[in-house]
Amino acid sequence: MADSQPLLSLDGDAVAAEALLRDVFEIVVDEVIRKGTSASEKVCEWREPEELKQLLDLELRNEGESQEQILERCRAVIRYSVKTCHPRFFNQLFSGLDPHALAGRIVTESLNTSQYTYEIAPVFVLMEDEVLKKLRALVGWSSGDGVFCPGGSISNMYAVNLARYQRYPDCKQRGLWALPPLALFTSEECHYSVKKGAAFLGLGTDSVRMVKADERGKMIPEDLERQVGLAEAEGAVPFLVSATSGTTVLGAFDPLEAVADVCQRHGLWLHVDAAWGGSVLLSQTHRHLLNGIQRADSVAWNPHKLLSAGLQCSALLLRDTSNLLKRCHGSQASYLFQQDKFYDVALDTGDKVVQCGRRVDCLKLWLMWKAQGGQGLERRVDQAFALARYLVEELKKRETFELVMEPEFVNVCFWFVPPSLREKKGSPDYGERLAKVAPILKERMVRKGSMMIGYQPHGTRGNFFRMVVANPALTRADMDFLLNELERLGQDL
Repeated sequence: MADSQPLLSLDGDAVAAEALLRDVFEIVVDEVIRKGTSASEKVCEWREPEELKQLLDLELRNEGESQEQILERCRAVIRYSVKTCHPRFFNQLFSGLDPHALAGRIVTESLNTSQYTYEIAPVFVLMEDEVLKKLRALVGWSSGDGVFCPGGSISNMYAVNLARYQRYPDCKQRGLWALPPLALFTSEECHYSVKKGAAFLGLGTDSVRMVKADERGKMIPEDLERQVGLAEAEGAVPFLVSATSGTTVLGAFDPLEAVADVCQRHGLWLHVDAAWGGSVLLSQTHRHLLNGIQRADSVAWNPHKLLSAGLQCSALLLRDTSNLLKRCHGSQASYLFQQDKFYDVALDTGDKVVQCGRRVDCLKLWLMWKAQGGQGLERRVDQAFALARYLVEELKKRETFELVMEPEFVNVCFWFVPPSLREKKGSPDYGERLAKVAPILKERMVRKGSMMIGYQPHGTRGNFFRMVVANPALTRADMDFLLNELERLGQDL
């Protein structure tokens, strides 16, 4: 017969459980927060995969380990993980560590609830609604709907699904049989999730028409108009345009007003993927980059990127007020969404999404906003722009660097030109040789642990670095270090 007393962790020893967690939190504060954000420490401790497997001892066994061993496991995990909060981590579109957002994440994980009903998440249902309302207001909407999604890719996929359902509601029951050939349009600079979403939703990647971008990476509205006409002539039904505010590599902002004009003429759903650039809406100085976003039907916005709210924090915002999210995704599961509950069942938001269990992603943003205020977050955005401009001006002073283009956002793209190539720009193999430099420097910086920067080819351009200025703790000294370290790493090339 089972013991009637509930079993706590650590064999019911609540004192030992508390002691373990205090020890773990102490390790986290020391190894992640203090050392992980210190410029004097390494960004990463690189190990080859086979060696790392041995160091971590990943095998799961039948017998448990002592608390001392468990604490050592925590230390090892932290030691060999990349410190994305480090001031020299420039590799992704997210970085840095906001203490208030982290506090929100700790509380969220500790409470371990799901965001689907008011019954089990009363605080967070109301909080999510308020946060989404604030984000919609910044877009320019006084009403609407929305939900936090597990990443911007899912937000983009939801937008496609909603646009399709709005036009062909029968597809929810009848599936693809209810649909004619459909066409959606996006820039050749778009995030890859647009094509992934089309494939996942059964539309197929061929349904995605790639609109040309100009030399700065912005969608060309005239080509969008041409592509819409071409799709119609081929017998397809255009239904959605996905514009981008802050492209992944170049940081370009599509001309939303002109794109919205095309959508309006043809009755198309306008989605704006502002996962990267949406936070610019907080800045009175720079929000003009998103002029026209208020004309969109849906917007994806990831505060875990430029605002450093912490992974993951991805909002899908809708102008719709007809409960489209719930009509499109709902299935009215009677064991969750009973209609005879003792409170207003409209507060049960779980049927708006495809997921059942849904983690709480609003608290970290809400708590950070409470602490910083809108003004503090605006300063954070403006500071990122200012530091990006400082980096560009410093780049121009050195013969070792060549800008890909003048940035309009905080993506600074450039080549490092090593000593062996500085006088050979006109030579036939210059581009081929220059493209080999970034991968070499990337390996050197990672093995050394001094910093991390992403690189990529782009169109006809060979590999170049994409520096992302997003961490709110960055200073001019970090920009100077970046340039100096690249020169040190590449002085023999």
